[in-house]
Amino acid sequence: MAVNDTGNLPDLGRLRLLVELDRLGTMAAVAASTGYGTSAVSKHLAVLEQEVGVRLLAPVGRRVQLTSAGKRLVEHAVGILAAVEEARAELRGGGEPVGRVRLASFFSAIEPVVLPALARLRDRCPRVEVEVLEHEPEHTVGLLRSGEIDLGVVYDYSLVPRAVPLELSARRLGEQPLYLAVPAHHEDAGRPVAVSALVDFATTGWIGNSRGTDDDELVQRVCAIAGFTPRITHRVDSLHLVNSLVGAGLGVALLAESGIERDRSDVAYRPLDPLAGTRRTFLLARTGQWAWPPIAALASTLAECHP
Repeated sequence: MAVNDTGNLPDLGRLRLLVELDRLGTMAAVAASTGYGTSAVSKHLAVLEQEVGVRLLAPVGRRVQLTSAGKRLVEHAVGILAAVEEARAELRGGGEPVGRVRLASFFSAIEPVVLPALARLRDRCPRVEVEVLEHEPEHTVGLLRSGEIDLGVVYDYSLVPRAVPLELSARRLGEQPLYLAVPAHHEDAGRPVAVSALVDFATTGWIGNSRGTDDDELVQRVCAIAGFTPRITHRVDSLHLVNSLVGAGLGVALLAESGIERDRSDVAYRPLDPLAGTRRTFLLARTGQWAWPPIAALASTLAECHP
C-alpha cells in the first residue's frame, strides 16, 4: 500500500469511508450512513487520495466511481479494518463474555439449531444476551453489512453458491442432502430419483419460495440439467404449507432434509442424486468480529448444536 511522503499510514476513519462508498455507491448514501455531511465525506476522501498518493475516485456525470486503485485499496482496507476490530475484541476479552448479540436466522434453523444453542449458552454465559430475528439469507446479508445485526445463520445451495461481500466472512456449519417431495400415491414414491429423471415432472406444477430467490434458482438449475423449464404454480414461504400442497397433489417440491415432515402419510420424499448438490448452512459475521467474546461464545455453541 502506498503512503505519503511523511511515511504516515492512511487514516482508518477515511479508509472506512472508502469502504462505505464502495458498498453504498454514492457520497450522499455514505453521508446518511455515517452521519457526516456530503461535503465532509468528499473532503475526507480527497485527503485519503493525498495520503496514498494515487487517484481513488473518478467523476462519472454528477457522481464518482472508484478507480482500479480505489477498488484495490478497498480490498486492503477491509482486511486492515477487520484486523483492528479483531485486536480490539481480543483486548476486551479475558473474562466472562458480557454483551448483547443480534442474531438473524432463516426460519427452519431457528427451532432445531438456534433455540437449543440459546438454552445451552444461557447456562454457560448468562451475561450474554441474544436477540433473535427471523430473516431470509438475502436480508440477513444486508443487515450484517449495515451493522443492524451481529451474526447471521444463512444457507445456500452448492448449485447456487452465495457470494459473500468483502466485509463479511463465513464459517460452515453443515450441509444436507436434497429430496424431491411427491404425493405418496405417486408410482415411484419410494425410489431415489436421478436428476435426468426429473423430466418426468416437466408438465407437473412445482412449488417455489415466496420470499427468497435461492430456492427458485435451485429448481430452475436442477430442471435445466434435466432438460426442461419448470412450471412454478405455487409460491409459499412456510415449509409446512409446501408439504401440505404436495400431499394434496397440487405440485412437487425440492426440499432439504430439514424441510421434510417424516410423520406425514400423504407425502413421499425421494432422495436426489449428487448432481442436485446439497444445501449448506453458514454463520456470517463482519470480518474481524469473530473474536469478540459474546459472538465467539454464540458461534461455537451454534456449531455444537447444528446436526
